[in-house]
Amino acid sequence: MTEKTTVTSHPTTTQAPPYPTAAALPTQQAPKNIRFDFNEGCRVHLPLLEETEGTWRVELTDLDTGNVLFAQAGLNQALVRSSKRWYVRFGITVWQDVTSEDGKTTSIQVFSHAYDSKDKQVLIVFPIGTLGDTLAWMPYAARFAEVRQSQVTCAMSELLIPLFQDAYPHINFVTHDDVRAQKLTEQAYATYYLGLFFDDAACNWQPSDFRLVGLHKTAAYILGVAPEEEPAKISFPDEGRPIEEPYVCIAAQASSQCKYWNNPTGWDEVIKWLKTQGYRVVCIDQKTVHGTGIVWNHIPYGAEDQTGSRPLTERARWLKHAAFFIGLGSGLSWLAWSAGTPVVMIAGFSHPITEFETPFRIINWHTCNSCWNDPKERFDHHDFLWCPRHANTPRQFECTRLITAQQVIRAVKTIIYKR
Repeated sequence: MTEKTTVTSHPTTTQAPPYPTAAALPTQQAPKNIRFDFNEGCRVHLPLLEETEGTWRVELTDLDTGNVLFAQAGLNQALVRSSKRWYVRFGITVWQDVTSEDGKTTSIQVFSHAYDSKDKQVLIVFPIGTLGDTLAWMPYAARFAEVRQSQVTCAMSELLIPLFQDAYPHINFVTHDDVRAQKLTEQAYATYYLGLFFDDAACNWQPSDFRLVGLHKTAAYILGVAPEEEPAKISFPDEGRPIEEPYVCIAAQASSQCKYWNNPTGWDEVIKWLKTQGYRVVCIDQKTVHGTGIVWNHIPYGAEDQTGSRPLTERARWLKHAAFFIGLGSGLSWLAWSAGTPVVMIAGFSHPITEFETPFRIINWHTCNSCWNDPKERFDHHDFLWCPRHANTPRQFECTRLITAQQVIRAVKTIIYKR
């Protein structure tokens, strides 16, 4: 047996974390008042038996590999729960073992079920507050709905739902609050949680560490679908070009300093060159200034200011009509890719497998790079100046500081000449 399945005498409840959690009891009814589902793993609730009725014996299997994951006898009024929360085509078998007065035990199979989410309610929970991650994972949620023929509900930020709602009409989009208000967890046959599980050494929430397979493809492994990448489909009212002249969109802000283009003259050189080529350069970041303490990053000099907290559909419009986009390993690069815009991505802290494939990915292999993908270096979301290998040394942030404007301009020339 390979499954470290938990068994409790009764379902336990804890204070709800920021994401919707599974119902206290499994949602599916089986014979003999047994309940089961696949919400946060495979769950089987075994009711109380009188002493004369014997005890329960349960077995969980992986139907695709033939492995017996868990087997235990002598259970009574228990909740059996698998440790694996990602997609497994579980098989459940329950027997009732009754021992007679002469000591002879009779086993009666009372329930058997093979996972099949066709036409069933499946909830896929996205974290809120992340643009790039949600855009990266949405195609795999849609692929799950298609492959499994399930009735899929995706829970995510209300800011992102307008991008997807019309593009994926067969999927129900709700917020986390909607999940709770509509009690969707009490109706779901299965629930899967998408995220970057940094400290999941046992691989209970993801079958493979996301740092090894890529930020977007980790969703494919969690959901058990093919990992081939594709941009998310997005739908938005298109009012045509926002400006008549040829223009380029850029985004220079990020959530952590390691994601920035830390070359002190990089943006200045590139923007000046773009203007000599006849392009207007438009910055579509949310913030004109971002940072912490004594480190603050400003909108690049010479860029036109279209920053602000604007609808993502408007950002998508600007991107769709842009000649190309220059950005970082952050959310607006994923939005540009989804809008069908050529993306020049400047990134050194992450290995190229982390983000989507683009022929215009910029990285300097001569410097320290890819610390994000190193499992030994735990990313610290609270340290804005995180640089695990060279913090407080002259080499801090060299991964992007040593990416030159020449590298970026060379990639841009490739796009221009192709056009």
